[in-house]
Amino acid sequence: MDTTLSTYQFLTRNLSRTLSLKAAEPTVALETKYFLATVPTIKTVDAFLKNTRVFTYAMNAFGLGDMAHAKGFMRKVLNEGITSGTSFANKLNDERFTAFAKAFDFESYGALATSRTAARQDVADKYVRQALEVDAGTENEGVRLALYFQREAPKVKSAYGILADAALWKVVKTVYGFPDAMASAAIDKQAAALKQRLDLATLKDPVQIDRLLRRFTARWDAQQGVASSPVLALFGGSGVGSNVGMALINLKYGG
Repeated sequence: MDTTLSTYQFLTRNLSRTLSLKAAEPTVALETKYFLATVPTIKTVDAFLKNTRVFTYAMNAFGLGDMAHAKGFMRKVLNEGITSGTSFANKLNDERFTAFAKAFDFESYGALATSRTAARQDVADKYVRQALEVDAGTENEGVRLALYFQREAPKVKSAYGILADAALWKVVKTVYGFPDAMASAAIDKQAAALKQRLDLATLKDPVQIDRLLRRFTARWDAQQGVASSPVLALFGGSGVGSNVGMALINLKYGG
């Protein structure tokens, strides 16, 4: 069994090629071809929501696939747009919805909204990346989390942004060993504890992101009992041996 790190590195070593291969897969290519050919013909929010195939593709592209059935909810997101600070999308405290409303900005551009690159090729690129992450997650959730963190962590503006994102928080929680009980503390105290351990400025640095993900993948494999982890394999992968292995991981990655 490959380690989480080795799989993550294999996928990201030449990410452009990996994404091209994913885009060329028959199912992905078919859905993308339909989306790119059809979305420019959609001129209103109602028409967008009515075309379930196009709408679902777009929702999946933004990681909102589980909300594809909530068309009334998304109609409000799209109709109010993002121009006003009090719009529905801006009140949701979830950047996926504001990004979606920005891409399909009918509020600002009307019938021209879907003629923009932001609503066409940019969405297709997001869909392919999402497909890569979802497929990786079916084999190893840790790989999906690592890919997601690589993509989203540089966008984080505050500790609250990490705490509000379940996937980002899971990575950080794993790296620093924050206890489950921390969730019962006041959010301000959670944010303060996080900032004591993690300098958010480092998330803008690809080198620091790589270092953090090495720590994450090592600890993830230790928790999952992956015997092929280079360190854990020396100590049997579980039981007392895994405790020794984790101690070495901490030393190696500065835990």
